[in-house]
Amino acid sequence: MTGTLLNIATVLFGGSLGLFLGGRLPQRLKQTVTAGMGLFTAAIGVQMFLKTQNPLIVLGSLILGALVGEWWKIEDGLQNLGVILEKRFLGDSSTALPISDTTTLATSSRFAPYGDFVRGFLTASLIFCIGPMTILGSIQDGLSGDYSLLAVKSVLDGFTALAFASTLGAGVLFSVTVILVYQGGISLLAAQLNQIVNPAMMNEMTAAGGVMLLGLAVSSMLEIKPIRVGNFLPALAFAPLIVWILNILK
Repeated sequence: MTGTLLNIATVLFGGSLGLFLGGRLPQRLKQTVTAGMGLFTAAIGVQMFLKTQNPLIVLGSLILGALVGEWWKIEDGLQNLGVILEKRFLGDSSTALPISDTTTLATSSRFAPYGDFVRGFLTASLIFCIGPMTILGSIQDGLSGDYSLLAVKSVLDGFTALAFASTLGAGVLFSVTVILVYQGGISLLAAQLNQIVNPAMMNEMTAAGGVMLLGLAVSSMLEIKPIRVGNFLPALAFAPLIVWILNILK
């Protein structure tokens, strides 16, 4: 839960700073900071991959994970969940632009039926809780107590909260309740598996997650090449499973 609590703290800090600064931050500064976080996230991904004792296990888990993820269309499911929630709470999104365009999202006319507080709360909750980094970081925090991924996510969310709060107001700060329930819940569930997953399994799971994190940086933050990173999420289950099977066959 440490990572979740840190995430909550950064959102509160960033949101409060955004309320104070208003809309005075230039878009160029926001883009540069996001790119810097993308480079840092990529470096963290490489560091995580280097924990592997057998790169073939990571490769196998990613291939199997991709097959299952594409079959189940996990990435599409995550995106559709965001669209459903947006339609349900924020009105018609048929003309919506990508959610990463925070300026457009904040000022779009489809928010017209709602007050700024509700718009800020729902929009921030959606952004902070939908995505592979949330799931991967929460699982790692619950299994091993390593909250480094959630720490990176916390910085990103803090900066996003600053941008949102400067345009949508105080409702953004109240999104921390959703972060606590959703992200904290995943960590607590993962913690129940702690006695099943041994260090060797954890290393390969971490390495697979590192490759996914590198893909997330390349795709979402640096915008170099679109990658359906969400479809690799089953690799987090296949990595320890492959280690377990290999130990049986020895």
